[in-house]
Amino acid sequence: MSIPITKGGYEKILEEARHLKKVERPAIIAKIAEARSHGDLSENAEYHAAREKQSFIEGRIEYLDGVIADAEVIDVSKLSGDKVLFGATVKLLDNDTDEEVVYTLVGEVESDPENGKISIASPKGHALIGKELGDDVTVQTPAGAREYNILEVKYV
Repeated sequence: MSIPITKGGYEKILEEARHLKKVERPAIIAKIAEARSHGDLSENAEYHAAREKQSFIEGRIEYLDGVIADAEVIDVSKLSGDKVLFGATVKLLDNDTDEEVVYTLVGEVESDPENGKISIASPKGHALIGKELGDDVTVQTPAGAREYNILEVKYV
């Protein structure tokens, strides 16, 4: 199963995996060795904390390696048009509040709603895919239906 991801998102994941493998992993191994040298491990909080952090780091590396292996990197800069597709940056007008919002549609692994990156699998992302400039879009949210108008579609 391929995982759609933007070129920028893929590079961030590669960098995080590299950092965990080259910096974090060796540092935590050194911390564990130091904690072991302090003697009795059963009552050594420093040792147990380091082992817990090591477990988190190894799990995250395994997850990132899986994403990297299954990634389908999409170069958004090569896309264009007025249709909303993966990687589009979309400016919307909330028809209820007259507020403008901007979202970039990305894959689930690089979704960051607080920074305007929404997953294509999210309710908003799902509602926007395939729509075109000028279309009205209804999004079902936990607070009820929201109506948006697509003001701009660009691929950056």
